[in-house]
Amino acid sequence: MSVILATAASTAAVATHFVGPWGFGWWFLLIPLFWILVFVLIFGVFGRRWRRNAMENGYGPRGWAAPSRQAETTLAERYAKGDIDEVEYRARLEVLRANAGPSA
Repeated sequence: MSVILATAASTAAVATHFVGPWGFGWWFLLIPLFWILVFVLIFGVFGRRWRRNAMENGYGPRGWAAPSRQAETTLAERYAKGDIDEVEYRARLEVLRANAGPSA
């Protein structure tokens, strides 16, 4: 019986030394804060890459203007090659800009 009491007393002394008499203490909050920080960093890095890829592929606020610019570029190339004349070029350009809306 005395061995059990001695073991319990020494274990209690060691536990009190490392975690204090009131439990784990304030540093116990560091574990959840660490994991929250890890997840925020992961979602921040991969979310930024996902949004950048979406913008480059024509989705999002900047991506909506890309088709009208591509259409104007194609129209300018056709005019430069001589496929269409100036009257047709200006008429089609006016239609493109009218249908593009205020964002372009």
